[in-house]
Amino acid sequence: MHPIYRLLHPHFRYTMEINALAREALINASGIIESSFTPGKYSILLSSIAYDQHWQFDLQSLPADLINRGMAVKDPTAPHGLKLTIEDYPYANDGLVLWDTLKSWFTEYVDRYYPDSTSVQSDPELQAWWEEIRTVGHADKKDQPWWPKLKSKEDLVEVLTTIAWTTSGHHAAVNFGQFSFAGYFPNRPTIARNNMPVEDPSDPEWELFLEKPEVTMLKCFPSQIQATTVMTVLDILSNHSPDEEYLGETAEPAWEEDPLVKAAFEKFRGKLIELEGLIDERNADRTRRNRNGAGIVPYELLKPASEPGVTAKEFLIASLFETALWIRMCVSMIAACNR
Repeated sequence: MHPIYRLLHPHFRYTMEINALAREALINASGIIESSFTPGKYSILLSSIAYDQHWQFDLQSLPADLINRGMAVKDPTAPHGLKLTIEDYPYANDGLVLWDTLKSWFTEYVDRYYPDSTSVQSDPELQAWWEEIRTVGHADKKDQPWWPKLKSKEDLVEVLTTIAWTTSGHHAAVNFGQFSFAGYFPNRPTIARNNMPVEDPSDPEWELFLEKPEVTMLKCFPSQIQATTVMTVLDILSNHSPDEEYLGETAEPAWEEDPLVKAAFEKFRGKLIELEGLIDERNADRTRRNRNGAGIVPYELLKPASEPGVTAKEFLIASLFETALWIRMCVSMIAACNR
């Protein structure tokens, strides 16, 4: 088995299954997104346009993403080589530690199998894999000049870290907090069915708003079926399955047989444990007002540990089989409600 295949394979566990189900019920025409979000039938079209105009592989790494969004600037003297625009930015603070941890592990792994950059360039399977990602996976962007060149060990490490970060840390940060934040739909309604009334005394809707504001709000909020559909989906997506596989949890048998790779993986596992303690320490720091204080929820989305269920924490490698099953159940339930 190719060493890079072995390294990345756990990160794509059940990805095809969950993506197929999403196309079947979540992002399909008249599906859950189009029927429950404000843009309606244009929801996925707008997302596609945003992808077309803004997505670049080289901006998917965390450091590049922070710089591109104006949230950081390069600073060789600062931790992680970046100075944050907002110092108390939990996603960036915790994420950069995870990014460096992943990159350190991948660097040692790549060093074990590729003694120099020439060996990267002369690996036909590796080069064919990268060619397919660019020309088949993103055929519409295959000629863009920003694609990284796979000519050195450093190039390979950056590509691998970007892919692993996207499927673990970044996915956890944008996914597992959804139900905690938006499960109570008035906190984050996905659609406004009516405009709020203007301050016009002759407008009957304004009079109704003054007399019974709750009626006006309920007319504006999602309908019962829209709200319960989104709540159900967010609960499913935010759930940790009992069979999930987490970063640093399981070493491949081949790694156990190689002392150098085994030692590198154990170091990686130790750094993840340190990250968990660091996050707890930061959440207890009263000077960090974006993660500690009255009414402030501790930031735990990048903690390397979680119990099953909705916990609003933990990044995983990629384990979506039970989620896929729950989405099938959700689709069946919603279909029954609509009949």
